[in-house]
Amino acid sequence: MSILFVSPALFAQARENMIVNGETLVGKMVNGESIREVIGNVVITQGDVRITCSKAIQYLARNEAELIGNVVVTQDSVIINTASGFYYGDSKIAYSNSGVSLFDGHVNLNADTGYYYFDEKRAKFINRVRLEDPVSRMDSDRLTYFNDEDKAVAAGRVKVQDSTSVLFADSLVHYRNTKITFAYNNILIYDPKNRLAIFADNLEDYKQLKYSKISDNPILVKIDTTSNGEPDTLVISSRLMEAFDDSVKRLVATDSVRIARSGFASVNDFTVFYQEADHLFTQRPPEKSTPPVIWNENTQLLGDTINIFLEENRMKELLLNSNASIISTNQNYILKYDQLSGREIKMSFGKEGLQKTEASGNVLSIYYLFEEGEPNGLLKSSSERTVIYFQDNEVSDVKFYGNPATEYHPENLILGKEKEFTIPSFIIYENRPDQNSVLGNRKKMIYSKMEDLNESGK
Repeated sequence: MSILFVSPALFAQARENMIVNGETLVGKMVNGESIREVIGNVVITQGDVRITCSKAIQYLARNEAELIGNVVVTQDSVIINTASGFYYGDSKIAYSNSGVSLFDGHVNLNADTGYYYFDEKRAKFINRVRLEDPVSRMDSDRLTYFNDEDKAVAAGRVKVQDSTSVLFADSLVHYRNTKITFAYNNILIYDPKNRLAIFADNLEDYKQLKYSKISDNPILVKIDTTSNGEPDTLVISSRLMEAFDDSVKRLVATDSVRIARSGFASVNDFTVFYQEADHLFTQRPPEKSTPPVIWNENTQLLGDTINIFLEENRMKELLLNSNASIISTNQNYILKYDQLSGREIKMSFGKEGLQKTEASGNVLSIYYLFEEGEPNGLLKSSSERTVIYFQDNEVSDVKFYGNPATEYHPENLILGKEKEFTIPSFIIYENRPDQNSVLGNRKKMIYSKMEDLNESGK
């Protein structure tokens, strides 16, 4: 038997009363309150809100209903499913703490507990919240979803995962239509394919522009291995990082950039890291007086622009352009610096180390000589072009081209006067960073996170 029940018009002027249909009706008083139990194929409507369930207990004075069994709540394109819940007619709010899901035609939203505010078209979901669309999945402790705005605000252990990366943050705001995301605090973006992670406290991601802006102490960590299988981690810090997900997938670090890797380090103010090309580029910004500084093993290198090419995680080629210089220290004779300067310098490396250095444009060089390991003076030279060949990391041949001039200074005349034998651009920078100084007090947290990701296969 089908019945129709219309709630009393106690607040007829203020209320939009619920209309309840069902197969059977039982009216009773409980604790002085008039209730109606409607059982079987229950249908409740209020304006554009429609609810179906197996059983409903209606509280007439409060204009509320408890919903039991196979609850489905709809409004326009929004569909909410839950095992049981409540509907508050005066405020037009649905609530469930027995597991709830929402679908609006674009996203699926699930949680242990959920509220839906029909007038605002807003969902507030709590505990084990998951938001899914065709390309990504977001988990969090809490999430508010604004249906008309296609906007999601998540907080608490936020994790966003798509086919290429996973993002963790304390909180996040995402606009589905424009694909714009803002994330805040304890951010970790991990690219498992390239074993690359970025840590920061602020992220702006503009998916349609393929552009991300990362600020508040960003640190990039890229885990590699050497040819003998030893871990070889690259770390980069700066005040600002920008990621461009275009055909060359590059990350640009600006302002106070510090780079460290085993045997390699740099300080500069502008670095471009090509994520899939093993290529680093750095240059001196026009407003800066200090050029980029690079250290490779015991060698310091300067240049207004520097290109570094890697191959199989080892140095392949290094190009210094404009005001280029190389200064190498001698571990046994700390004041005997081998020096080379020119307009451009190109260094070529093989699997066994440095093979050739070519300098061009007003080349000046100072090179210390040794015989059977003992110092034997120095050569001071100038030319338009110089090529130095290496074998087993020792100079095997030097060739000068274009107005070459060479002076030999015997050891007895230079001993104790080494500081007088320097090229005009000679300067030693003492601020070489290492991984500890780049990571700072975040080292323990960062490596802990990386270990977690590796263990989980992400």
